[in-house]
Order: sequence, then C-alpha cells, then structure tokens
Amino acid sequence: MRTFAAALVSAFLTSTSLAAELTLDEKLDILARSYPATIAGVADGHVTFISKAEAVIVDDGKARDHFQMLETGDVEDSLQQLYPAGACETRPDVNFDPGRIRSERMMKAMYGVSSKAVAGSLVPVKWFGETLRVTKINGVDKALEAVRDELVPRSDLRKYLTPSAGVFNWRKVSKQSNLSVHSFGAAIDLNTRYADYWDWSGGKPGRVPVYKNKFPMEIVAIFEKHGFIWGGRWYHYDTMHFEYRPELLEIAKRSGVSACK
Repeated sequence: MRTFAAALVSAFLTSTSLAAELTLDEKLDILARSYPATIAGVADGHVTFISKAEAVIVDDGKARDHFQMLETGDVEDSLQQLYPAGACETRPDVNFDPGRIRSERMMKAMYGVSSKAVAGSLVPVKWFGETLRVTKINGVDKALEAVRDELVPRSDLRKYLTPSAGVFNWRKVSKQSNLSVHSFGAAIDLNTRYADYWDWSGGKPGRVPVYKNKFPMEIVAIFEKHGFIWGGRWYHYDTMHFEYRPELLEIAKRSGVSACK
C-alpha cells in the first residue's frame, strides 16, 4: 500500500490517469506475465528474475512528485498512469506521461547493467533498407519484426519509418539522470523529419507547447498491437519514439482505457 504522503504526491494526476481499476497485485501479475523470459515472479514486495539478478523492490514507500518519479521511480510508480492505446490521437493533461516513468533497476535486471552487457544481446533486424541493432531479450526483436512485416505492404507509410533515428544508444534521457530505454535496445526512433519533441520545441518540464502530430495513427496502432507504446501520448511528447512496454498496454486494456473513448 502507498503511504498517505505518497498518495498526496500523486493527487495532481487526473482520475483517468491512475490505474485505480486494478489493484497493485493485479498490475504486478500482468507485469510478470508480460516478461516471462526474464521475470520469475513477484514475492514479498519484490520482483524476482530468472537470471538471478538482484530482486527489485516494488514500492520503496518514498513520496515523489512527477519529476522525481521520472528520475528515480520504483516499479509501483511506473505502473500508475494508464496508457491509452488505439488508432486515435490523444491530448494528455499536464505531466501525464504514461511509460516515461520507469524503474531503471528493473530495466537493468532484465536487459543488462552496462552498455557491454546489453550489446551482448543485440541482434540485427532488417528495417526498410536498414539494419537495426535490437535486443533479443523479452522477444523485442521479434516484436519489432512483426511491426515491420505488418507495415511492409503500406508503401504510403514508408517515408515516416526510415531513415530510423536509431535503436541502441547507451545514454541518459535528455535533461535527466536516468537511462533512456534506448540504452537497453528496446526502443526505436522513426524518421526525425516528422518528429515533434518537447525539448526541441523549447518546452520546459511541466510546461510544453502543443504539438501537431505528423505520424499517421495507423503506424501507432500497429506498434501498439505488438507491445510498443508511443511517445506521442505523453505530455512531454516524443512523437518519433516507440518502446517495448507490453505490460502498460495490457493494464490499460484490463482497465477499460482506450484512446478512442
């Protein structure tokens, strides 16, 4: 259970942004089922791993505001906001960033604690004339191949997909101290020509200009179908960015949340 102080910290979020429909235990069960190749289970308040990596605490009980959760969020923090999937655009409320809050400790336990460790699990994925380096852990490479295969017949969408701005890049999130999901080879950026990014637009944390999406929603829906969330659904938007987070899609589905409602 979250402490009363932690509950107050999260009170600024809208009621539709919190996964109130499911209990924490239910969300954790979905998390474990979403990563059967790496997560062994959840017990005694910790996520345990098949690799015997050190167990990661679910909820450390610390009260954090939104930006502190972005920097040092725990597993419970990462599951709070509901990601609205579907072939419809959304305009998120201030600081509604479902998926930007991540447990870096859990990501490292699944994918690797260093650039060298992550690189050892990267495999080539053909991507519309390019070859991308993608992690094979959790089947991320297979999921991206499924996205590609579904997009192949859509020649009208090709210009948005390539050249890709990359997959694997061991680096921190812009203006933050935590690692990007690109560090784990589990995120892809599409053609920057059509991208809007809150930092590039001159936005400040908690205060960003409204953007006009340039990526067709057919692309977004196909990525979401195969387990990737889209940075265009974040208040701090990154419209070229997709990352593999199937647990968030399933939690939202089970909660009855959709972008088209």
